Amino acid sequence: MATRHVSETPATAMLRARGIDFSEHAYDYVDHGGTGESARQLGLDEHAVVKTLVMQDEAGKPLIVLMHGDCKVSTKNLARQAARKTITPCEPAVAQRHTGFQVGGTSPFGVRKPMPVFVEQTVLELPRLYINGGRRGYLVGIAPQVLIDLLDATAVNCALLE
Repeated sequence: MATRHVSETPATAMLRARGIDFSEHAYDYVDHGGTGESARQLGLDEHAVVKTLVMQDEAGKPLIVLMHGDCKVSTKNLARQAARKTITPCEPAVAQRHTGFQVGGTSPFGVRKPMPVFVEQTVLELPRLYINGGRRGYLVGIAPQVLIDLLDATAVNCALLE
């Protein structure tokens, strides 16, 4: 008898519906622990844990940036490459309204509103990446090509080492 998987989220539902192969990795969520905490608990390299950041341009239009866990985003470089005047992080409540996900559990898959997705070029060079699966304390492991195939992500070079 098949049972509904306990980890089903809008993100995993989208991945399953599209036939995407992914692994599941649950960990104990820690407030403000970020990718460092998830990488530590799961025994992963933080560089392979990809954070999903919700930002907005000068007109308040949202966009998603996918960045290595151990890097920051140069919003100046991102704005230039994305043909925007400025890009700034969204406030948590605004990010949640755009994506439908609680901050700390934001996935680029299954978002409430379609929005452009930008991915740091070197993320696409990883053999496998780990990204939020749509809830706090839950990552999915996927092939980087999924970001291009499913999200039509645009590669950019805007990483700053933390």
